[in-house]
Amino acid sequence: MLTFFKKEPILVISSVAAAVSCLLVPPDAAYLGYIDFRTLALLYALMLVVGGLRNAGVFTCLAHIVCLRAKTARGMGALLVAVTFFTSMLITNDVALLTFVPFAVVLLGMTGRQAELIWIVALQTVAANLGSMLTPVGNPQNLYLYAYYGLSAADFFRVTAPIWALSLALTLLLCLLLPRTVLRAELGEKPDMDRRRLGLYLALFTVCLLAVFRVLPWQAMLGIVALALLIFDRKMLLAADFMLLLTFVAFFVFAGNLARLDAVDRLLRQLLDGREYLTAVLASQIISNVPAALLLSGFTDNARELLLGVDIGGLGTPIASLASLISLKLYTRSRNARAGRYLLVFTLINALLLAVLSAARLIL
Repeated sequence: MLTFFKKEPILVISSVAAAVSCLLVPPDAAYLGYIDFRTLALLYALMLVVGGLRNAGVFTCLAHIVCLRAKTARGMGALLVAVTFFTSMLITNDVALLTFVPFAVVLLGMTGRQAELIWIVALQTVAANLGSMLTPVGNPQNLYLYAYYGLSAADFFRVTAPIWALSLALTLLLCLLLPRTVLRAELGEKPDMDRRRLGLYLALFTVCLLAVFRVLPWQAMLGIVALALLIFDRKMLLAADFMLLLTFVAFFVFAGNLARLDAVDRLLRQLLDGREYLTAVLASQIISNVPAALLLSGFTDNARELLLGVDIGGLGTPIASLASLISLKLYTRSRNARAGRYLLVFTLINALLLAVLSAARLIL
């Protein structure tokens, strides 16, 4: 049990919170209305599709091509950060880090530039969290809020695009602090891609996007993805992060029950009134941005401030975005890792960007 708690602390905490809320609001037929099945279906399908694309070798090939073009440590760092930033908006922030942080660890080890690893991994983490904010499929909280508030694509991009563009400029600007030391490394032959699997998953990714933008009903999307994988790649049907899906369900129940308690409903609405952004940022630092989005969305109609609050609020503490914990874990497994120094650099970069972007949102 202790091992499971260490591995899935957010799931355990959310499940306990949901169970306690059930004592205050006994289960009834209204519970079915708590759960956003559309978000769960889209999240599940996207996990499978992105996992299939990774198995096809797409991201390894992309990283290989990008890194062949780097001549200096600064160029290498900028390319690794940029590829993490841009891919995260399509394959989610956690998958981008799972794909490109290990590549950075190996590559910098090959070139003898491990001194820059802390800075580069910290910037990759920031890049994944900020790059993913642009699109509804970039991270779980975006996918949920896009569906919950019934936003159009234009409305969504109008909120996220200005901050996303500024985030790109600031992240690349921080890459200039890396040295211009010339690199010497032999990457070997370009990895192969499974073209059959690539074609299948690109088609399924298109189907998912059609459902995200409400061109295709989510039920039809789920049926198409499930049937295709059942025929061509059935092992992938069990490759999703089911713990994350269960975490969503637990928070749906917890938030739904809180909304039915008049005293809690009034308190949260008063707390959020005019302070949606600040509340979302602070809540993200404590319970991370995905649970914060699930919890707070039921008590405010200000989609813009809440969306920006949980996206920018992914900066800050390592727990503010669960993706940040992924890169922390990957870095600490690397050779000669210095966890204390990494946390210091990570915190300084995150605090700086959180302050700058919070101020910029008032203008943009």
